[in-house]
Amino acid sequence: MRISRLRLTNAVAYRAFMLGAYEESPTAFTSTLAEREPLAMSWWERRLETDIVLGAFDARRLVGVAGLRPERRERTDHKALLFGMFVERTHRGRGVGRALVDAVLDHARSMPAVRVVQLTVTDSNAAAVRLYEASGFVRFGTEPHAVQTDDGFLTKLHLWCSVSGDLT
Repeated sequence: MRISRLRLTNAVAYRAFMLGAYEESPTAFTSTLAEREPLAMSWWERRLETDIVLGAFDARRLVGVAGLRPERRERTDHKALLFGMFVERTHRGRGVGRALVDAVLDHARSMPAVRVVQLTVTDSNAAAVRLYEASGFVRFGTEPHAVQTDDGFLTKLHLWCSVSGDLT
């Protein structure tokens, strides 16, 4: 398995991968398949240009992704957001998720201004919560009714991880 930053040449594969993720695990994401499927390819390309999206490849096939979006405002540029994390079902339990989270955190550490990486995760996604906590993330809040679905509401957990070593 190899992890590398996705480039414009990966936009078609990234779009297909994420649309599959939204369909397979709709409660894992705030965005929906219906929301993202009609977006032009330029939207997906722009995401790969403006955010850091890492892909896990098994041979040449994309099997996992995770994004990192640094804050760009002066008073919050010490933070970045881990977003859009997903691993193909056939590759779960093989360390792909942990490798992606580690790669995101390593990338964040290489950014001089970034001291904290934050994320949100659906509280019922126990495997993801375990992964994030095992990777050093700490819960700092719970957001009830964070996402509305056809079946009701989902609660999101807010987690953070220091990447600078000087925050506790």
